[in-house]
Amino acid sequence: MSEQTVPEQSSGPFPCDECQAGVMRLRFITYFAWIGEELILVPNFPAWICDVCGRRDYDEKSLSWLSMLLSPDAGKAPRPRRSDPARSRRPASRPSPQS
Repeated sequence: MSEQTVPEQSSGPFPCDECQAGVMRLRFITYFAWIGEELILVPNFPAWICDVCGRRDYDEKSLSWLSMLLSPDAGKAPRPRRSDPARSRRPASRPSPQS
């Protein structure tokens, strides 16, 4: 399944880029994706669908949100960064003044 996105400013129906004859309308569909060996279903997912050719374009924000939720690291606290003690002892290199 190809994931195509629609510019965020689109708030109403607009012409279909694929068939040039249809109109893209916002609908709420069941989005599905395979993650590894698991089929993930997301009900009521926003998609712009052409009324003639059936092309589907997905909202970029919604795809980003879904990607974040399905990430293996979702819900985990970020790892603390370890500082390098040897780096903090070195003086910062600065360019020497030219005479």
